[in-house]
Amino acid sequence: MSDPIITPPEFGTRFIHAEVRGRALHLRIDRVERRNSFTQEMYRALKRAAIWADGQPELDAVCLTGTDRWFAVGGDMAGNSEDPEGIGSEWDPTDNFPFRHIERCRKIWVAAINGMCQAGGIDIALHCDVVIASDQARFRIPELLRGIPDAFMAARLAEAVGVARARYLFFTAAEITASEAEAAGLVGRVVPHEQLAEHVEWVLEQISLTGPQARAAVKADLNARLPRVDVELFRRSIMTPEMIEGMRAFVEKRPVDWPRD
Repeated sequence: MSDPIITPPEFGTRFIHAEVRGRALHLRIDRVERRNSFTQEMYRALKRAAIWADGQPELDAVCLTGTDRWFAVGGDMAGNSEDPEGIGSEWDPTDNFPFRHIERCRKIWVAAINGMCQAGGIDIALHCDVVIASDQARFRIPELLRGIPDAFMAARLAEAVGVARARYLFFTAAEITASEAEAAGLVGRVVPHEQLAEHVEWVLEQISLTGPQARAAVKADLNARLPRVDVELFRRSIMTPEMIEGMRAFVEKRPVDWPRD
């Protein structure tokens, strides 16, 4: 059977390149001048990609990777926006995040971690179905250094690596290697950097050999076992004095001075 010819739509950002190859939607994050940090439009683009791919019967998977030395380092702390007016129309700031949509999408999401992956990048990896990492990849969870309680991370990290490791990664913000991430259960497979693209293509081929309805059913059953995300945790903390100080200190490249009231 020949591969389908499908052209993906514009997902609303110039920093994520999209194309369909074979039976997979390929997404590449490309904002290297900001270490592939995410604008809100970039997060929203992944959400739109999940919704679009879910409605394409000829697609089996979505593959997400980064560019150069970066996979993704989380949200842009400077608040840069590609479309301030459009983002301003969103009533719920958490609705831009793609994590729940990635889990709900019936297609298999494959994260190809090519380089540095931290904060929201790890959120993305935790919500994907298959995670493959280059041996040059590095992982870190620095949210608490910015005063940000990440509800999505809190709901998924311990399920992946266990409570003890989750606490260590949260409370120390330690950087770990790809091999350490594999041993902890954060990624499914680590391969030599030069073999990453080849191995990802093999994984996508294997996925396409499986029954579409059966694999969607297994994905749904696996995800049904995961704990509920307490989105209110984020809403309760957003733009509090602590979060404002943490983010401002990061942008200004100075030591943080936590309010103690």
